Amino acid sequence: MVLPSAESCRPRQCHTRGRVSASDDVLMSDDKAPTRLHEKTIDNLRTQRILLLDTALDDEIGSELCAQMVLLSVEDPVADIALWINSPGGSVPAMLAIMDTMRLIPNDIRTVNLGMAYSAGQFLLCCGTAGKRFILPHAKVLLHQGSAGIGGYAPDIELQADDLRHVRDTVLGIIAEQTGQPPERVFDDSLRDHVFTADEAIAYGFVDHLAADLTQIRPLATAATGFGVNR
Repeated sequence: MVLPSAESCRPRQCHTRGRVSASDDVLMSDDKAPTRLHEKTIDNLRTQRILLLDTALDDEIGSELCAQMVLLSVEDPVADIALWINSPGGSVPAMLAIMDTMRLIPNDIRTVNLGMAYSAGQFLLCCGTAGKRFILPHAKVLLHQGSAGIGGYAPDIELQADDLRHVRDTVLGIIAEQTGQPPERVFDDSLRDHVFTADEAIAYGFVDHLAADLTQIRPLATAATGFGVNR
C-alpha cells in the first residue's frame, strides 16, 4: 500500500507510463494529453456509472473524480458507483479527498483493480464498500510508505516531519481498518515495497473477490436519468 510522503504529495509528479521502482512511487515521464478516443471512452464508461483512474493521481484528476462521484450520486443516490483502478499512485491529498467523498455520498462504491493498484491506487482500492472490492486475476497491489522529500531550515523540517508522521499514521490506520489487519502488521509490511498477487490481496483484505464476470464490476442504475442507464 502506498504511504503518504512529501514526495508523493506534489501535483503531477507521477505519470501513468512511469516505471515503479523500489525507491520511488513512480518515475517521472513526459506529459501526454489524452486522445479524443480516450476521452470518449471515459465519457461512455461514465454513462454506465463507471469512473476510471488509469493514470497517476494528481490534484486535478482527484477533484474531477470527486465531482463525478457527487454528480452520479445526485442523479441516483441508490445505485452503485464503480471506480476502476489501473494506477501507479500519486497525490496523497487527492487520494484522501476521494476517500472522503466516497464516504460522504450514500452510494456503495465498487472498486476494481484492473492491473495495478499501487500507492494511492491501493489505498482507494481497499476503501471501496466492503464486499464490493474486486481484483482481476493478474492484477497486482503495492503496499509501501513511499518516499519523503523534505528540506529547508530546521524548524521547517521539524514541522514537515510532524505532518508526514500524522498523514502516515492516518493512512495506515485507515488501511488497517479497511483490511482488518492489525495496525502493527500494516506498519511493518509497509516499511518495504510489498507486492501482492490477486490471491494474496484477497487474503490480506485489500479486496473481497476475484472478478469472474463483468456484472460483478459494472454497477446497475436504478433510474434512467442523466449519466445513468437502466438495464
